Amino acid sequence: MHRDVKPSNILVNSRGEIKLCDFGVSGQLIDSMANSFVGTRSYMSPERLQGTHYSVQSDIWSMGLSLVELSIGRYPIPPPDAKELEAIFGRPMVDGAEGEPHSISPRPRPPGRPISGHGMDSRPAMAIFELLDYIVNEPPPKLPSGVFTQDFQEFVNKCLVKNPAERADLKMLMNHTFIKRSEVEEVDFAGWLCKTLRLDQPSTPTRTAV
Repeated sequence: MHRDVKPSNILVNSRGEIKLCDFGVSGQLIDSMANSFVGTRSYMSPERLQGTHYSVQSDIWSMGLSLVELSIGRYPIPPPDAKELEAIFGRPMVDGAEGEPHSISPRPRPPGRPISGHGMDSRPAMAIFELLDYIVNEPPPKLPSGVFTQDFQEFVNKCLVKNPAERADLKMLMNHTFIKRSEVEEVDFAGWLCKTLRLDQPSTPTRTAV
């Protein structure tokens, strides 16, 4: 059990290799928010925040939350509305067959803005207790429809089930279609990463399909 899964503890190098670490108090390598009281607890599962028994299932929640953040580009609580989603993805978000502007927020937005966002939100930042109460009592974040594959959305949803007894375990996730497909698809992740960050790509080839 890791106990501190979050984006700032996920490393990737120019070869496309991904490692999970724990910087702890290494403030030179991670932003102060992610290493603060707020940052550490903002990725905790509801059961940890409530002080009840927790297991590796708590890390699975943290992984799911991190995947949503990495996908939309900001901490996903409170969830972005349709206007912010349009700014993030560069086009209006439409929710499936309904044809209505999409929002992944199931309820009216709380008075505080997210800890990190896209600069269009003038609300004051959420107070720590407001944030933690939201994690425990409000519906979990979801990926917006029409942007990511159904497999990925389902994978994330299985990670972000509030009840740890109903949350997917490691065996279920490793057998999920999203993982199985990624194991056989040829993806030049290292090439994309180096191009995006303008890095020189190592000569060692990236992972290919078996």
